[in-house]
Amino acid sequence: MAKCHTNNIGSLLLDHTSTTATATGTHHSRLWTAFSRKIFDAVSCGGSSRYRHYEDDIPSFTTTATNATASVSREKQNKTTLSVTSNSRKEENGNQQNLNVEGEKGRVKARNGKSEKLSDLLSMAEVESESETRKKVEVLEGMKRVVRELQVDEGVKRREAACNVRLLCKEDGKARVTLSMLGAIPPLVGMLDLEDFGCQIDALYALLNLGIGNDVNKAAIVKAGAVHKMLKIIESPNAANPSVSEAIVANFLGLSALDSNKPIIGSSGAIPFLVNSLKDLDHKNRSQAQQDALRALYNLSISPSNISFILETDLISFLMGSLGDMEVSERVLSILSNAVSTPEGRKAISAMPDAFPILVDVLNWTDSPGCQEKASYILMVMAHKAYGDRQAMIEAGIVSSLLELTLLGSTLAQKRASRILECLRVDKGKQVSGNYGGNMGAAVSAPIYGTPSSSSNPNLVSKECLEETEDMMSEEKKAVKQLVQQSLQNNMRRIVKRANLPQDFVPSEHFKSLTSSSTSKSLPF
Repeated sequence: MAKCHTNNIGSLLLDHTSTTATATGTHHSRLWTAFSRKIFDAVSCGGSSRYRHYEDDIPSFTTTATNATASVSREKQNKTTLSVTSNSRKEENGNQQNLNVEGEKGRVKARNGKSEKLSDLLSMAEVESESETRKKVEVLEGMKRVVRELQVDEGVKRREAACNVRLLCKEDGKARVTLSMLGAIPPLVGMLDLEDFGCQIDALYALLNLGIGNDVNKAAIVKAGAVHKMLKIIESPNAANPSVSEAIVANFLGLSALDSNKPIIGSSGAIPFLVNSLKDLDHKNRSQAQQDALRALYNLSISPSNISFILETDLISFLMGSLGDMEVSERVLSILSNAVSTPEGRKAISAMPDAFPILVDVLNWTDSPGCQEKASYILMVMAHKAYGDRQAMIEAGIVSSLLELTLLGSTLAQKRASRILECLRVDKGKQVSGNYGGNMGAAVSAPIYGTPSSSSNPNLVSKECLEETEDMMSEEKKAVKQLVQQSLQNNMRRIVKRANLPQDFVPSEHFKSLTSSSTSKSLPF
């Protein structure tokens, strides 16, 4: 009976288990494994006791099955959510792929459009380059033909070729380089030997245009002997044509702009010719030639080696006499500024009778700051180098002009005026110290031994010396104060005069009241 009971229990449990397994489905294989273990334990150890124990465990099995069912449903929901999410992601990926494909197609189209435009531009550039190349070849062939014509013996063709060179080089820097490389300079220089004035003029202006803005051509023209040939034309027995002289002056101006040409032109004898061209004031229609000559002389004066050649002429006296003509004064002062860089130049300027009064007067040209700056530079250099020049400047009344310049001049003119005043102040201090030294030497010399003054009261000598020193210093202060007041009064008069005010606009007493409270400490003197 026990075995039968046990088997019944086993069949019951198997039926129950199979029914439960059928209800829960095939997904609960894990539960079947757990329950099968319990069944085998019950059969092997006795059905009665295990059955009761298993009956007690049935509610827990039901709860476990319910929880398992809920977990399975949640898993299904999660799987459904995941499948939905995966599907949405797939759709998004598909849309993104579609967008990428469309964007790639757009980029391909854009690249294709750009490539088409680029190809169009390249084709246009090729067409333009071909046309430009043809033009360049034609221009080059024309220049070669012009250079060949310069070398023929026929005068008419050579003159036409020179005119063509002049026109080609007028505003084209590349043409200047090309023609020079083709060898246009030597035949043009050779045309200066012809006696035909027309050929000379055309050759000179062709050379002039070849050298504009091209230092290599300037050096090549001088190396070809143009300077000596031009001077030969000037020194010829036949009177030179005025147009030829103008062209030669213009060439000297252009060639002298190159530093390496300055000593060559200066030592060749061109400076006297330029000075004569500058002094030719009778011909009013030659003003351009005069301006060119003045500028050429300025270029040549930059080289110190040419100052001696300039001093051999009467250029310095002519330039000093030309100051006052506002059209040329600044350029004249520039040449004088270069001349004072050498001792010979300073000596020549100082030897002029009215050099310092003229230069001091230029300091008062408030309407021309450039002239003030250059005149102050000339005076500053000369005041720094020679004591006699400083005394001549003081006699010319430079102090008042310098004081005015330190107040009303440009920044550069103010600095230079202050330097000149400093030089003058040093001279004044040396004079004062010399006077003090001589008097002090007599005052403090040792008294003869045994005299009453030295034996009775030794401090009396020192007191007397101090009193004499104070008296001398007070006299010097008074003299300096009086000099400053006079300078300020003269300065105010000059300002009123230059302002075209009536003389009674500011009475002289008013000048004194303005300067009575001034001291030397308030001035840059």
